[in-house]
Amino acid sequence: MKRIILILLTVCSFSVSAEFIHPSEFNNSDTQKETVMAYIKDRVKKDYCKTIDMCQEVMLRMMETENLDAFKRLTRAKNRKVLDRAIHDYCGMVDMCTYQMIEMMYDENVKAETKELTW
Repeated sequence: MKRIILILLTVCSFSVSAEFIHPSEFNNSDTQKETVMAYIKDRVKKDYCKTIDMCQEVMLRMMETENLDAFKRLTRAKNRKVLDRAIHDYCGMVDMCTYQMIEMMYDENVKAETKELTW
């Protein structure tokens, strides 16, 4: 629950300078690893230092780690269509483009695909 609340607090927008790497297109090269880490660091700093006033080193490191772990799990995502839609929605439609948010919405949408409305 704490994780969801912290993510939802990141709704406000400021630009992030590092390049977003699509998890399905990650090739495990040192260059892409550095790019992913730079994106995560920039994004976390933007969200926690510029958007909300929670700019503590412990918070930044915790969220960087959670985002990197989410990215690593997303590289193994099996449903590219659902992943692409999560990226489109949270990176294109609204500025909530963290790997943590993308993973959460990817997981929820994968679960929702197999559910139907019942009485």
